[in-house]
Amino acid sequence: MEKNRPLILVTNDDGMFAPGIKALVQVAMEFGEVVVVAPDSPQSAKGHAVTMQDPLRINQVNVFEGVDAYECTGTPVDCVKLAKYKVLDGRKIDLCVSGINHGSNASVNIIYSGTMSAAMEASLDEIPSIGFSLLNYSFDADFGPSKVIARKIIQSVLKNDLKETRLLNVNIPDQPLDQIRGVKVCRQADGRWVEEFQEGEDPRGQKYYWLTGRFILENVKEGTDIHALDSNYVSIVPSGHDLTIYPAISANKYLETIRL
Repeated sequence: MEKNRPLILVTNDDGMFAPGIKALVQVAMEFGEVVVVAPDSPQSAKGHAVTMQDPLRINQVNVFEGVDAYECTGTPVDCVKLAKYKVLDGRKIDLCVSGINHGSNASVNIIYSGTMSAAMEASLDEIPSIGFSLLNYSFDADFGPSKVIARKIIQSVLKNDLKETRLLNVNIPDQPLDQIRGVKVCRQADGRWVEEFQEGEDPRGQKYYWLTGRFILENVKEGTDIHALDSNYVSIVPSGHDLTIYPAISANKYLETIRL
């Protein structure tokens, strides 16, 4: 245990050996004691899935010098749960950082994202949490600029605390650092996936369906994360788990007249 240093939990959804988590661990080590609990295989788009019907296993691995790291057979959310209650045995976690994800988690993608769901799981226990994503899906993406940005955001959050939230969704343009114009705290843009399925037949003659699709943005007005990213700003969306549409409560009061 490192006295008087924050305890930082690092996780992701791309797996223990993804370059993005290596970059994030290197940054987190500058600020505190780091413990890593991450999936043993890629878990992208797992959302807030929790393993219920299969046993979970964790194995300590020697991946990051000077850092305790554990692979988990479950989802990103499983990783956070096991980190809190088993690996760290109830110790107070001062910050959870998830990522750096290979690919965007802007707009509605936060719902599907394993990266963001891991951070959200930590935030449910009042742990300040940040999910980081780089707008580049390549394994060979350059995480140099992202490290600089993550360092500045983590430093600021540890110094000032989060205000009115416990979760930040941070997306970083895939640009050289000198091309990134700054940081915008903004709202989530409206968007949706239009699913398509490629149909095929396996060698045994059984049909299969492979999900593809395209992302449609409904609103890219100024003040949204997509607009910020398109303008070469880092987008930060204060997020949470409350999915209530508050104006709709009074607007739909007529439903209370239904007789049961």
